[in-house]
Amino acid sequence: MTHSSAAPGEPPGSRPGGSRTTPARAGGPGAPRTGSGGARAGPTGSGRPGGFHTPLSSSGGSGALRRALATAMLADIDRLTDRAVDDIRAHSGTYASGAPVTREDLWEICRDNLLRALEDFGGLAATGGDFEWAARETGRRRAEQGVPLDTVLQAYRRGGRVLWQVMAEYLRIRAGRDSDSRDVELDMASGVWETIDRYSVAMADAYRIAQLELQSRQDTRRVALFEALLDGRADDPAVASAAAAALGVPPVDRYVVVVAAQDPAAPPHPSPVLEAQGMWSYWRPRSGRYAGIVRLPRRDAPAGRAAAAAPLGGSDPATRALLAALRERTGATAGVSPEFDRLSQAGRALRLAEQTLRTLPAGSGEVGVFDDRLAQVLLSGRTDIAERIVTVHLGPVLATGGERAALLTTLRAWLDHGCSASRAAEQLYCHRNTVLNRIGRISELTGRSSESGEARLGWALALRALPYAGLATPPEPAAGEREPEAV
Repeated sequence: MTHSSAAPGEPPGSRPGGSRTTPARAGGPGAPRTGSGGARAGPTGSGRPGGFHTPLSSSGGSGALRRALATAMLADIDRLTDRAVDDIRAHSGTYASGAPVTREDLWEICRDNLLRALEDFGGLAATGGDFEWAARETGRRRAEQGVPLDTVLQAYRRGGRVLWQVMAEYLRIRAGRDSDSRDVELDMASGVWETIDRYSVAMADAYRIAQLELQSRQDTRRVALFEALLDGRADDPAVASAAAAALGVPPVDRYVVVVAAQDPAAPPHPSPVLEAQGMWSYWRPRSGRYAGIVRLPRRDAPAGRAAAAAPLGGSDPATRALLAALRERTGATAGVSPEFDRLSQAGRALRLAEQTLRTLPAGSGEVGVFDDRLAQVLLSGRTDIAERIVTVHLGPVLATGGERAALLTTLRAWLDHGCSASRAAEQLYCHRNTVLNRIGRISELTGRSSESGEARLGWALALRALPYAGLATPPEPAAGEREPEAV
């Protein structure tokens, strides 16, 4: 197939030019065809400009003129395509850059669109498929290439402008122009822009459909790679790298895994709440819970492996904001893993977050951090060990019946306040001597001195083990005493 090169202002076909081979889509209905380069037989005679004239006063004269114009312009479709491509690239930085749309790609798709637009405009038989095939193919391809829809629509407007300019050139130089109605150019212009508008709509519809399909494929791939991270399959560097790219985060940064129970009163997942705090997160349901990876903002101090391994919480503003958002804004009961610095470690972090969640009362709305609940994590899955710890260290206290509630409440407060009788008394609204007497009673029952560090450790551990020991429900505090927070 050949085409001639001409200056942008020249009427197509006004001078011969060199030839070149044009790109073709193998087997596609829009592939350039050798036959489209020659003159098409029409009811008006020769396809060369200036060699035809159709009286517009006759019935159907406008339609005949459309066919004649289309036939003449199709004879020089390659030059018309060159003008359209040059105009589009001159007015669009995206297309001028050659990425992601090369000039050859743009030329091929422009030719397909112009070919079918002229056939449609002239009422000619469609070549290789329906008229709007090229428009739909353009929309699909540009969506997959990530070219913005507004940029593609602008290219359609530029191409339509070039099409009308060339058509006007044919109209001005054709024989018998003076005897025609003055409405002829308005009629032709209306026909051109009606065709371009329909093709633009068809292209935009196909673009949006392709974009939705592409988004669906991307979402499916993102979910699969996220699951691979949580399943511990990211030891393969290729998997970790692909997951980071799909999620849009770096493979090395500050991360935690959060596992939240799907409480009926809680939002389906905390992502919007955390996003409002400037934290990226990605969540998926897993076994009746929501599991998410949260990216924490960087620390003020330089990070590094030592910083990443530090206990979560403390004075770090990002971790405090995370815990506060989960506690106060979501209402969900959640377990939080230790901080880690590589996405490939997410599988291990998930297991730790799940273990933390198991230590929290269902529906409590509490948020537990793994590093703050190490003893509970160790005891929550070992009822036999928890029961033995309670029996050894607090068995005689539990056997006191009505006295045990006051003794356990006082012991918790005393241990929580650094074994200070005065501060424990302030919390319990009782006299300091009352605290000392109750601690002395516990020492007497257990046979352990309250001054012994070993005894204090055993009592604290037994209080933590009590919920997991499988014993009777812990006693309520004595009347008039406020239950302090658990140790």
